[in-house]
Amino acid sequence: MAAPAVVRALRARAARVRVGKGDKPVTYEQAHGPHHIAHRKGWLSLHTGNLYSEPGAAQRAVEDAFVRRFLRGTFPGALLAPLVLRRRGRALLVSALLGRALPPAQLLFLQGYAEALLSALYRSPVRIELLTVPAPPVYKHL
Repeated sequence: MAAPAVVRALRARAARVRVGKGDKPVTYEQAHGPHHIAHRKGWLSLHTGNLYSEPGAAQRAVEDAFVRRFLRGTFPGALLAPLVLRRRGRALLVSALLGRALPPAQLLFLQGYAEALLSALYRSPVRIELLTVPAPPVYKHL
């Protein structure tokens, strides 16, 4: 019974980057398929809502999707990697990898704006950790 599941996982084409001539740069998240989650790569949303009989798992998933869309619009064209959302108690910690497309003053203003707005919206502390890099990180070429 395990063999057909493995075959289906290897045939799955969703969320995979096609192999080319070795000139396509990919990140670590893109290089590993979705069946490698929790083996080679981690989850992008870390919380205890998916444990057995834990209430509010669907609400957290919707909140995570909203936060991702909101921050994608707040930092237009600057996000280089998927956001990592972590919940610790009532606090929401967001880690983002940004390109150096925006000036530092504008970047800090947008960070404070996003933290204040999300904190008021969710009525819990929200902290955004930003890391800026000059170019997108390349894990390997496919």
